Amino acid sequence: MYPAYSAHSLRVRVGVLALALSAGLAIPTATATATATATEAVPTLTVEEQRLAQAVPQEILARSGFDAVAPRLARLLEASHSYARARQVVTREGAALWRRAVDRVQGRGPVGGDLSRDDDRPLYWARLGMTSEVRTWQPGFAVTDGQRAALLDALERTSRGQSDLHLAHRTKGLKRVLVTGFDPFTLDRDIRISNPSGATALALDGTVIRTADGPARVETAVFPVRWQDFAEQTVERALRPYLPHVDLFTTVSQGRVGRFDVERTNGAWRGGFPDNENIGRTETVPVTDPAAQPQWTTTTLPYTAIVAADTGRFPVYDNTSVTEIPVGGTEAVVRPDGPTAGSTARAGGGGNYLSNEIAYRATLLRDRLGLHDSLPGGHVHTPVLQFAAGNTQDVTDPEFVRNRLDIVAQVRAILAVAVAAGR
Repeated sequence: MYPAYSAHSLRVRVGVLALALSAGLAIPTATATATATATEAVPTLTVEEQRLAQAVPQEILARSGFDAVAPRLARLLEASHSYARARQVVTREGAALWRRAVDRVQGRGPVGGDLSRDDDRPLYWARLGMTSEVRTWQPGFAVTDGQRAALLDALERTSRGQSDLHLAHRTKGLKRVLVTGFDPFTLDRDIRISNPSGATALALDGTVIRTADGPARVETAVFPVRWQDFAEQTVERALRPYLPHVDLFTTVSQGRVGRFDVERTNGAWRGGFPDNENIGRTETVPVTDPAAQPQWTTTTLPYTAIVAADTGRFPVYDNTSVTEIPVGGTEAVVRPDGPTAGSTARAGGGGNYLSNEIAYRATLLRDRLGLHDSLPGGHVHTPVLQFAAGNTQDVTDPEFVRNRLDIVAQVRAILAVAVAAGR
């Protein structure tokens, strides 16, 4: 995940109020006191949710059949007469969205429109429609800020597959693989953007890959492009129960144009590029037990075998470069062959954005669980998913679809090589 521009803050659009009202926003009655009226405010949608009002997200939802997802949740919330019931509704509908997105990509059920099945964007925009409904929901009973936050958290986890990681039973010869992807990002540069890592997660979830070492079952989840969620340990919370029980894991994100990279080293530094909420963070990656936090973590994926194999049309590189402040120094320098002893991280091989951070967090978790020497794991960057030359407006085109399908197929082939090679 390599950001390529400076994002800017968006202004709240008139459509935000319309979205809030459509979610059932309560209007103060004539009997409300002046104090109550003065303190009541229109629920504020996030920057990410505000983008949903634009034409492109609406077209993606309509052309995939996912445009009915958020209105359905709004109706169900309106009919919920207790917080407990609302929690059940949100959890069920979030899980149903994830399963529907996986099924669509994997060819099960109706396509729901003319958008190609391999597209990850309907899941992203439908989820934002759902979080908008929860955020602006005004029930006839009291809901605390903490309860609303818990509803949003349940919706995020279930609709991202983080609550659907069902590892296969241990059977002779069957390997278990865990893969993560990301939401689309840099949407202020191009609202049409898709993320091939998210598409890969949808395409591979629950599938079996045939490898030279036997079959491997893959389970996947998707993560947000938001600094705060990572600071709140969303990665660790999702992965900790499963890492001790899998045979290989890899985090995946979109990287450079025209190439795959197996990132050798991950750094403990946030470089400040704005996330999907247009918030930047420049700081050491915040983790538990910071006193024992290393500046660097390393991949344990079999990178030599991956790079040597013919996995698809894009070249695959063993990326060893990092940016560091060496011991005794004050300026950051690039080290093509990895970090020097005692240096301070400024960028891993995968940069210093959230792709580097998920790789750092996942491999640090691996190490803290005592699995460094037994569990192959690390990060793979995919090529940038590109539209056809000259396409600056259409939400899809044949070359765009072909590129995404080829990237997904090559990730599958890289996993097959990695499982067979082991460590």
